[in-house]
Amino acid sequence: MAGHASGLQILHTPLHALHRPGLLGARGGWRTSRDVPERVDAMRAALGEAGFTVQDSTVSHGLAPLARVHDARYLDFLATAHAEWSALSGASAEVHANVFAMRRHGGGYPRSVEGRAAFHFHDQLAPIGPTTWEAARAAADLAVEAAERVLRGARCAYALCRPPGHHAYADMAGGGTYLNNAAIAAEHLRQRFARVAVLDLDVHHGNGTQDIFWRRADVLFVSLHRDPVDYHPFFAGHADERGEGEGEGFTLNLPLPAGTGDADYLRQLSRALERIERFAPEALVAVSYTH
Repeated sequence: MAGHASGLQILHTPLHALHRPGLLGARGGWRTSRDVPERVDAMRAALGEAGFTVQDSTVSHGLAPLARVHDARYLDFLATAHAEWSALSGASAEVHANVFAMRRHGGGYPRSVEGRAAFHFHDQLAPIGPTTWEAARAAADLAVEAAERVLRGARCAYALCRPPGHHAYADMAGGGTYLNNAAIAAEHLRQRFARVAVLDLDVHHGNGTQDIFWRRADVLFVSLHRDPVDYHPFFAGHADERGEGEGEGFTLNLPLPAGTGDADYLRQLSRALERIERFAPEALVAVSYTH
């Protein structure tokens, strides 16, 4: 088993390499994506050097765990968008939205792939390539497999997911993410456990995860991140966002200014852990992604 000393099982899928995004929209222009397969390769090598065993897993858990979190139309869009996009005259190599849906008045659902891209993207940081769907599916399967290991008695398990997930909403891609791996794992754990907590330690706020559990009291979402007043995703992750309806008080955001030192960070982490302890979850999903 992985990490004998700590009991930590570390899971990896070689299918992550199917996703190699090209250009991303940035500051009015385009830049090359930093989310390349070599990043996971480097992390796997470092884990090996540290004495951990990393297990390859290509177990498929089907669409059911994804469908508990994501809208059916959205899953269909992710699976079919690139093929339809490629059939358009003059289309780019990857699916990009050049219009973004405001969604203020309800209404219909676009038939064209261009319209559906507008409906299902919230930025230009998550292009869909020819095998992005397969890689995203594999990452979600890895998250579910880690949850399964815990359900089968493992004390903890780590899924080395790529593409990452915490910017993905129930029906929108963005921030380099397509399927919300953390939310999928939490929802899978909820099939047995009454209360699950998600602790997001990424420098960016997990806006998609927050939105998915925004009105729920059975999943606590806690996040430490750089203050979105001047950092992506800008419009989510502020301290006054606490959830709504039954979920009010079950979202805790702890935004930190750029340059926060260790002492202040650990102080806020203690607040996060205290809130989780009060919630008394039966399982915890921890999220961290190196940008």
